[in-house]
Amino acid sequence: MKKFALAMLATVLTLPVQAAAIAQLKAFVNDTKTLSASFTQVVSAKNKKEEVAGQLEISRPGKFRWSYNKPYEQLIVGDGKTLWIYDKDLAQVTRKNLDGALGSSPAALLAGNNAIERDYILKEAGKQGDVEWLSASPKKQDNTFNAIRMGFSNKMLVEMELTDSFGNNTRIRFANQQKNPALATSHFSFTPPKGVDVVSGD
Repeated sequence: MKKFALAMLATVLTLPVQAAAIAQLKAFVNDTKTLSASFTQVVSAKNKKEEVAGQLEISRPGKFRWSYNKPYEQLIVGDGKTLWIYDKDLAQVTRKNLDGALGSSPAALLAGNNAIERDYILKEAGKQGDVEWLSASPKKQDNTFNAIRMGFSNKMLVEMELTDSFGNNTRIRFANQQKNPALATSHFSFTPPKGVDVVSGD
């Protein structure tokens, strides 16, 4: 009986332990140069809830493609210098300087090499099921997000929750993640279509 108990203890001790969320974030940033995934996003305001879905591609540093395909089409592209937001229904493109926009969207936040660690104070936020959570509070008061939560499993980001300065809550769930796939450079460039209005953002 004693030998059996020791054998069971040895088995438990050698099982892989799920790393805490901050360690998984660091591993995710260090090990992931490119990323593709599908996502669903739910934005909750005071009396309104909106759900959208789409595809995400990231190429660090600073390049990303965030495309919404349901229920409307919108494309957000960061080419390393400029942030482009194309709203197909409005036939309008908004152009912003990427340096000022980094951190103003989930895609831009993830595309930075260390934007989270540099601009936010990180704390462990416990485990729910198989997901380890961390909370991130901004170091500067003028940040777009008042609070961020990120959930990790097996060193992959599976969920994000973001609360902005207006109290809106955005919850994003990622699926079909592929780490370090070969992504065409053309995915991270954007030319406004003919006939659309191009405006400069703040």
